[in-house]
Amino acid sequence: MKAFLDIQKRNAVLKTMARLLQKERKAILDANAIDIETYVGEDIAMRDRLKVDDDKIAGMVRSLQELASQEDPLGKERFKFTHENGMRVSNKTAPFGTVMIIYESRPDVTIEAAGIAFKSGNKILLKGGKESLNSNLVLLKLWHDALGEHGASFDWVTYLQFNRKETQAFLEHPTEKIDLIVPRGGERLIAFVKEHATCPVIVSGRGNNFVYVDHEADLQIAMDIIKNAKTTKISACNALDKVIIASDLPEKQQFIRQLTQELKKYGVKIFVDDHIKGLEGTTPIANEEIWYEEFLDYKIVLGLVDGVEAAIAKINKYSGGHSASIVTKNSKTASYFMNGVDCAAVYHNVSTRFTDGGQFGLGGELAISTDKLHQRGPIGLQHLVTNKWYVEGTGQIRP
Repeated sequence: MKAFLDIQKRNAVLKTMARLLQKERKAILDANAIDIETYVGEDIAMRDRLKVDDDKIAGMVRSLQELASQEDPLGKERFKFTHENGMRVSNKTAPFGTVMIIYESRPDVTIEAAGIAFKSGNKILLKGGKESLNSNLVLLKLWHDALGEHGASFDWVTYLQFNRKETQAFLEHPTEKIDLIVPRGGERLIAFVKEHATCPVIVSGRGNNFVYVDHEADLQIAMDIIKNAKTTKISACNALDKVIIASDLPEKQQFIRQLTQELKKYGVKIFVDDHIKGLEGTTPIANEEIWYEEFLDYKIVLGLVDGVEAAIAKINKYSGGHSASIVTKNSKTASYFMNGVDCAAVYHNVSTRFTDGGQFGLGGELAISTDKLHQRGPIGLQHLVTNKWYVEGTGQIRP
């Protein structure tokens, strides 16, 4: 395998992949139907992520086409300096090398995340879950067909059919150099990878997202945002889990009653804190631990707080550091909230469902990082790079 593929060849492979996805749509859907039929778990979020339909394939195609149209992220000069001795110093973007993506359920990761890693000049190791094996193997074949059509080695995209024990052994004692690992899945998968990996890991995916309804909120906007963030895609890491409401909100009781009625139309189970308990159709929380939970389910917690300071403190204590939104007419309060909340994405009068590489103009994402190094939030093409120093001279030596 060549150490580097030029940008023309990388783009050509991505365009061919987009074409093959459309051509082999039936084969993809047939393989996915087998995965859906044989899935025996009761995790509704896992099942939702597993399913591939025409819309998902169209999304994969769009992602590859957008990637192929974007500038090469490699070789971008970030800094330059000329030393007093004439030596020229510059810092440029460079690929990581080999990126391993470990993921559960989602066959679209095999295309979208791998596409970003490939365009960024990296070799890719894919370790998908057993529940999506048939779908992933069809998609892997398309990768190899696209690579082969342009004279590139199949080794640029490798699929690892490992069980849990074999995966652990590979993480602890890799048989080849791995420069970066990205786990895409639940907290147990992330903890497993962090425990056993011997190279850097980007933590991705844990949500537990909050909306704070300020006492100066537009209540219709609040209602619309909460319903959208909670009910449109419960399997997404940007879905809403907690709503905290200012205790001095005008018409508070009426708003809470209307909100619970609307959420129940979607089958959402509503938990409430001690300040709201007794409301018909709701369940009192058993203990404070529920505030830490990411549900990925038709569940939500409602609670009261004494103002924006208390809202910020609660979010920073319990959230996953992913996304948080404030609903308010007061721009100063919004700014204070957005600066004070320690999350990768903060919103004012907007649904948390927008935390997504495509929605943020990145053309897709490798992952949504809740770490602060080396990149936070959606990791797009321009973020999946490291850097390298280039020094040129005429024989300079250091005195």
